Amino acid sequence: MTETASTDRGGDDVRLTGISKSYGSFHAVKPLDLTVPEGSFFALLGASGCGKTTTLRMIAGLEDPTTGSVFLGDRDVTGLPPHKRPVNTVFQSYALFPHLDIYENVAFGLRRRGIKSVKKQVGDMLDLVQLGDYAKRKPHQLSGGQQQRVAVARALINHPKVLLLDEPLGALDLKLRRQMQLELKRIQTEVGITFVHVTHDQEEAMTMADTVAVMNGGRVEQLGAPAELYENPQTTFVANFLGTSNLIEADVAERTGDELVVTSAGVKLRVPADRCAAHVTDGGRLLVGVRPEKISLAHADDEGSIPAGRNRITGRIVDSSFIGVSTQYVIDSPVCAELEVYAQNIERDGRLAPGAEVVLHWNPAHTFGLDADQDIDAGVKTVDEEGA
Repeated sequence: MTETASTDRGGDDVRLTGISKSYGSFHAVKPLDLTVPEGSFFALLGASGCGKTTTLRMIAGLEDPTTGSVFLGDRDVTGLPPHKRPVNTVFQSYALFPHLDIYENVAFGLRRRGIKSVKKQVGDMLDLVQLGDYAKRKPHQLSGGQQQRVAVARALINHPKVLLLDEPLGALDLKLRRQMQLELKRIQTEVGITFVHVTHDQEEAMTMADTVAVMNGGRVEQLGAPAELYENPQTTFVANFLGTSNLIEADVAERTGDELVVTSAGVKLRVPADRCAAHVTDGGRLLVGVRPEKISLAHADDEGSIPAGRNRITGRIVDSSFIGVSTQYVIDSPVCAELEVYAQNIERDGRLAPGAEVVLHWNPAHTFGLDADQDIDAGVKTVDEEGA
């Protein structure tokens, strides 16, 4: 099946047409069509083995596609070697020259092309990545985040039309990684060129990218803006891999106006019809989804204060974890043995402890529906990322 990311053409869009990669009988990337709009920050997101790094390497020319073509605008670059493509790649290892200072690391690409007057270009690029005062230092004298910025500057100084980023933040600790997410987005916005970023980190993709392609099993599972993917997942894999979702098996009872009424273990829930990714009929099956942070938690004694018109489920707290910004609860209920609820720590109710009887309630508009024929656990358990 061919996956289409975008039908728009123009400028120097990166376009993959019918591209695939096989190693013997193993299909690392199944035939797909993918368009990365010029000037966008585009993320390929997925777990190990999903095909995202292989796709990036085919754009770079480091892997030859088994089928299909790579276009930059209307120019077919499939047969060009990496050094003749107007792209540069930043890897997780950075690959800086340890014997050269930062100035010469950044200047390397220009000098290799025979450009003798490099001072202004190198200076401007170091200023862009906010390392102007570090020009005479060696790579080992910089932090991981600073080395990463040097690698970006060295790639950008060649004025590529596309910058490819292969897990560039993977070696950094959590706090520094979050700082660099914002820094990379700032740089991309200032230079205005196309960034294609490979990552297994959902937060990283959602923080930086304009568009995210969620990959699974060598194909694009879903593509769109981060908020659209999160709020309206089209498959169980996307619902589970991109954040956390509560998925409830239910039967469709009726359709009333713009809503579906479904039942699960005798509990009635309402789902907006336009948020159902599956074609359903009365009596059909549906997976009803709701994100943990969309749910409010009330002690059973306060059930009468819950506003009318909300979806509600009764249950019992079996576990709670305080993580600072929120408390995460696990609820045993008739519809699901382990419903998750994230409650922001504003006014904590001391009664909400393991063993307490509670009512979960939420706005029906925050509910989505998925095809019940899918694996309900797809995307929940993934292996550690080792570079797909």
